[in-house]
Amino acid sequence: MQRSLISAAVLSLVIATSPAVSAQAAPPAPGTTASAGQTTQLPRGVRPTHYDVALVPDAANARFAATVAIDLEVQTATDTITLNATELAFARASVVALGGAAMARSATVSVDADAQTASFKFDRPLARGRYRLTLDYTGVIGQQAVGLFSLDYDSEGGKKRALYTQFENSDARRMIPSWDEPFYKASFTLQATVPAGQMAVSNMPAASTTTLADGRQLVKFGATPKMSTYLLFFGLGEFERASRMAGKTEVGVITTRGGKDKAAFVLDASAALLDEYNRYFGVPYPLPKLDNVAAPGRSQFFGAMENWGAIFTFEYAMLLDPAISTQADKQNAFAIAAHEMAHQWFGDLVTMRWWDDLWLNEGFASWMESRMTAQLHPEWNTALSAVAIREGAMARDSIASTHPVVQHVATVEQASQAFDDITYQKGESVIRMLEDHVGADAWRKGVRLYMRRHAYGNTVSDDFWSAIEQASGKPVRAIAHDFTLQPGVPLITVTSATCRGSSTRVELSQGEFSRDQPGKASLRWRVPVTLQAVGSSRPVHTMVVGGKASVDVPGCAPVLVNAGQNGYYRTLYAPRQFAPLAAQFARLQPIDQIGLLADSWSLGLAGMQSAANFLDLADATRMDADPQVWGNIAGVFNAIHHYYKGDAARQGRFDAYAIARLAPVFQKLGWDAAAGENGTAANLRERLLVTLANLNDQATITEARRRYALGATGADGKGMPAPLRKAITAVVAQHADGATWDALRSAARAEKSPMIKDRMYALLAASDDATLARRALELAMTDEPGVTNSAAMLAEVADSHPDLAFDFALANLAKVNERIDATSRSRYFPRLASTSSAPATIDKLQAYANANLAAGSRRDAETAVTGINYRIKVRSERLPEIDQWLIKHGK
Repeated sequence: MQRSLISAAVLSLVIATSPAVSAQAAPPAPGTTASAGQTTQLPRGVRPTHYDVALVPDAANARFAATVAIDLEVQTATDTITLNATELAFARASVVALGGAAMARSATVSVDADAQTASFKFDRPLARGRYRLTLDYTGVIGQQAVGLFSLDYDSEGGKKRALYTQFENSDARRMIPSWDEPFYKASFTLQATVPAGQMAVSNMPAASTTTLADGRQLVKFGATPKMSTYLLFFGLGEFERASRMAGKTEVGVITTRGGKDKAAFVLDASAALLDEYNRYFGVPYPLPKLDNVAAPGRSQFFGAMENWGAIFTFEYAMLLDPAISTQADKQNAFAIAAHEMAHQWFGDLVTMRWWDDLWLNEGFASWMESRMTAQLHPEWNTALSAVAIREGAMARDSIASTHPVVQHVATVEQASQAFDDITYQKGESVIRMLEDHVGADAWRKGVRLYMRRHAYGNTVSDDFWSAIEQASGKPVRAIAHDFTLQPGVPLITVTSATCRGSSTRVELSQGEFSRDQPGKASLRWRVPVTLQAVGSSRPVHTMVVGGKASVDVPGCAPVLVNAGQNGYYRTLYAPRQFAPLAAQFARLQPIDQIGLLADSWSLGLAGMQSAANFLDLADATRMDADPQVWGNIAGVFNAIHHYYKGDAARQGRFDAYAIARLAPVFQKLGWDAAAGENGTAANLRERLLVTLANLNDQATITEARRRYALGATGADGKGMPAPLRKAITAVVAQHADGATWDALRSAARAEKSPMIKDRMYALLAASDDATLARRALELAMTDEPGVTNSAAMLAEVADSHPDLAFDFALANLAKVNERIDATSRSRYFPRLASTSSAPATIDKLQAYANANLAAGSRRDAETAVTGINYRIKVRSERLPEIDQWLIKHGK
């Protein structure tokens, strides 16, 4: 699953323990390990092997009827079968023995809504053997992206409705009564009775299509391979499809009617990616087709989903509209396709046994996403993004509410909360470090062995480490355990660096980087460390074991630790080592410049060195530095600006300095792209435009308004070009007055492109003006923006007005709950408040958590509280260091 580009979370759902049912043994408590050797929330003793699903959706009335025939193995005699089901009403249940002539036996049905289970009790026990359980039932088509859901959208032909499914992590049970846990793999056949003129889509190609007497069509799909329930997919609507062959596989894109041309880039990318993945994994993609299905609307908690053979992606994350799409959109579309296609192996072919090892899906898909983007599009220079990925993980991993990469998951809600920066970004960063340590060729051999050995099965993390060690002949398990079985960020301190003859003796010590526990006793890691003298091309590798290491580095130039930035650790230099390194900053490779900037900023905020050290490096950055270096600096300047919020005089002084540094870079780039310009320059132009406007640079704001008024081209040919349309409109919306806001709303109402319309409503919520922000909050509670945009609008308001948005959400709790993914509430509300700096908000957050969240489901609330306390501390203890730096340097 690709997390939303708006939010870093996914669906969450509370489930209670299933009670004992009739004569069948009581199931283990949620999160316990059953005799089969993995965590479960269902009774053991019955195992499905195949599901045959017949679906009749009624989109207009938001209902569906269905029949499922489940082939199963009864391994322990029982008179009751319990499986997962929620919001389903059962009309009939019967079982028949397979391979014999026995009569079908009916069952009485009992439903436990809290446990999300249905139990089917027979008049006498079922002996060990093979059976077919047949269930007739009805269910609900929702409006949020869980289970079987609908999305309404505008088109040139008026309002339309399409249906899709989203089952990860535990929502297959909303459409199919099933053993809805990843370990219970089975094959599926699906047939659907659908309106004529609409396209039905599933994991496999349609095997047959029959026109019924009433004009509807019966579409039967081929049987899937053995797979987990959460990977099944169904879609229905006025779609169109484009396809091409990639080897023996038909690769396709499916969009709402009129949209397939906007998916051409992803279609070409998918074909290229499939070829590369087939080569890398050494196990060919096993299905006959691989579609990517684009859907209007959005979720706050995911952007795409890796259903086997039928990837689901929201339009904003997949389609490229020449009227509005940017270089960054193009890169994101490629990266998301790469991520979901990597899942066709990591996750679909080989699946984690239980959610404890979710990172085997998400961390590896994220790593492959980055790897393939850098390989197939080197001109984008995305390898430098490794530092940003690592920083995202470390920000989460350096506070008390963090967790290990491999974590124990006891409930479905906790499984949903596991889709976070630790699972994705730390997982990816640790993989990058270990691949660098083992070697790329040996690593690939291990990956191939893992795929061959566990195809169509389930695994735990140690299965992967065994494959890597066997293939490479190198011990990696102990290092891997250090970084995946315990939380936290190692801190490598350079205590001294002494030139002796022709080399430098570097003394290293290992501690732990923590942002909110300054006195915490450090954990211990075995840390692979790479060092390199500035100007040298000869890196030196060592291992910090037991907390200390000494290493000789050729030459007497300043020594950079974590050269190449593959290591998952922070580096702290004593002042005597930092000063000469800062003096040589311009000579460092761009990725090491970004790494040194990132460490300096984070360590400065944590009080481990001066917060002004970052400004020394920013001041030393040359105009011709890599665009991504300047992008990093712009991002930190923007963060500092927000830390000063509420103190206009100090904020204005810092803003003046930041504008003086960034404006010349923007002027050099210009508002309009140069012929043959690299994509990294286009991304920086957009970043600087938005940042300078946020810093209240009046020249930038005035020109953005002028260009917006001129429209797409303008009388002088210097209007609002498509690559800057989003950024320019965002600047106008952020600094809008009442009349401008009304005009933007009118434009949003009139817009027919769902992708552009969604964007316009999000911008209505981006105003700096609190009065307009309140209007946006009220608008979000109406049907005008569309039910899937309401949550996005509240989150957008929260970016600038977190306390306003959080208070509004609490005051309108019932309405907000109707407009967010039903299984996401424990994450959504705390995140609205997460960027606050108000002490009073902490009490409100804690009161909300106590009243609404189970004790084991408050991780996001705890993280939000930590973030607020941290911002308060930064404002009181770190900003004075920046003030003094500005005064000292005459800024």
